[in-house]
Amino acid sequence: MIDQNETGGKTNFIYTMIKDDLEKDRLKGKPVHTRFPPEPNGYLHIGHAKAILLNYSIARDFDGKFNLRFDDTNPIKEEQEFVDSIIEDIRWLGADWEDRLFFSSDYFEIKYSFARRLIEAGRAYVCDLSQEEIRDYRGTLTEPGTDSPYRNRGVEENLALFERMRKGEFETGSRVLRAKIDMSSGNLNMRDPVLYRILHASHHRTGDKWCIYPMYDFDHPFSDAIEGITHSLCSIEYSDHRPLYDWIVDNAVELMPEVVEFRSRQTEFARLNMNYTVMSKRKLRRLVEEKHVAGWDDPRMPTIAGLRRRGITPQAIADFQERVGVSRAESTVDLALLEHCIRQELETTAPRLMAVLDPVKAVITNWPAGETEMCAMENLPGNEEAGTREIPFGREIYIERDDFMEDPPKKFHRLSPGKEVRLKGAYVIRCDEVIRDEKGVITELRCTYDPQTRSGRDTSGKKIKGVIHWVSVEHASRITVNLYDNLFTVENPEEDSETDFVNHINPESLVVCKNVPAEPAVAGAAPGSRFQFLRKAYFYLDPEASGDGTPVFNRIVQLRDSWARMQK
Repeated sequence: MIDQNETGGKTNFIYTMIKDDLEKDRLKGKPVHTRFPPEPNGYLHIGHAKAILLNYSIARDFDGKFNLRFDDTNPIKEEQEFVDSIIEDIRWLGADWEDRLFFSSDYFEIKYSFARRLIEAGRAYVCDLSQEEIRDYRGTLTEPGTDSPYRNRGVEENLALFERMRKGEFETGSRVLRAKIDMSSGNLNMRDPVLYRILHASHHRTGDKWCIYPMYDFDHPFSDAIEGITHSLCSIEYSDHRPLYDWIVDNAVELMPEVVEFRSRQTEFARLNMNYTVMSKRKLRRLVEEKHVAGWDDPRMPTIAGLRRRGITPQAIADFQERVGVSRAESTVDLALLEHCIRQELETTAPRLMAVLDPVKAVITNWPAGETEMCAMENLPGNEEAGTREIPFGREIYIERDDFMEDPPKKFHRLSPGKEVRLKGAYVIRCDEVIRDEKGVITELRCTYDPQTRSGRDTSGKKIKGVIHWVSVEHASRITVNLYDNLFTVENPEEDSETDFVNHINPESLVVCKNVPAEPAVAGAAPGSRFQFLRKAYFYLDPEASGDGTPVFNRIVQLRDSWARMQK
């Protein structure tokens, strides 16, 4: 019996099913074998991450095998770019397929042979109906379908026509190969589904060798059967396709025993849905092609490449998927949960730095001109091993514009005329004068500091509630900051069928702040580093950003954790 501890304590229904399969020897001594079968027609998104991590963790936890297989059967939409991005994404998530990287196109010849055997067994036929006619003949949920007039073609005629289809003698869409199952079935997927279609298009791997391509519902189960997959895990929308999956596999076991020895089993689980997000590849492709975003890896996209570019870690995504769990019930997950998982990790791993996103200059009038003092500040609060860094402090500093108010409310504990505030790691200052330009905009604050209030050796006895961050004007590094927010303004952009989802795009989903002053340590930061800019948010130094050489920081997530508060 498999102990719960052997599978990391996981108890979802799929783990329970697999444990039962092993205990009752349904696998006949075979190891648990899973796969992730993406179609290379777009970039993967966070919903795919759920399927990847589920399939991989099952194989790992049960000491089994995990395959990566590209179901590349539609040359019109598939590109090598997508293959490369998918491989990169899955590696980044930490899933390891070892030497088991496959492509459905590797099996085209054997699938053609299987299709011929279905014809020879009287279980498939060539049909000349158009796509629209096939749809009309199929019937409805309440009315049975009508047999195709080509359903009773003889075996030899079907074999000859299928061979001519392969040789390219017919135009795209003019004929198909259909399974002969049951046109009166209550499941529309079983009403003589199409197995092959004619498509004169060059394939990214096989070139122009083929002009007939297997349909997904034929290709997918047969590929599973060839590879010996024990548990075919897919999202819940494929539950109605399971009888067809079983029909294909059963026929493969019967008609091609030399290549198929084990009957694969399909199990469905609920896909991942999140608010303020679209998960449809078709819609994501549209966002890219219509240039609503900068590309598939735009940090506002839910693609894995976009999440990586934003600075989110694979550990945070794995934690998120673990918290979401696995079930059969469809639901929508609050985006705040993902943000909470991101913060949970970065809180203890992201060093602190100071940057002033909307600066106003403060001149400390009683500080000696030209004098600089170094202030020590911890790199990671609560972690002594992370050490400290020295930050220069001088007569002129930048503070955030919203850290000053001329007429503040009662509980405003930052800077205002005649009031004091502590500068993080430095001194207490008081605002004495406000300088404005000809338009009335504040351009400078004149302040004085209290020499007895140096952080770490304060002898003033003052009790100052407010603490703000700052940057020395003379020593500031200059950076660009991308403030990313939700791409959509509504929780469910697809809910209103009468409104195009792109009309819900948030016009402030990206705000670019240029020439932002930051403490000197920023200049030595390695691309790909993550930091918390004190009192602002967590940021990622984008290694892929191009331009004038100025470091570009992407906002990963804000500091405010709404999910944690919701749970309380």
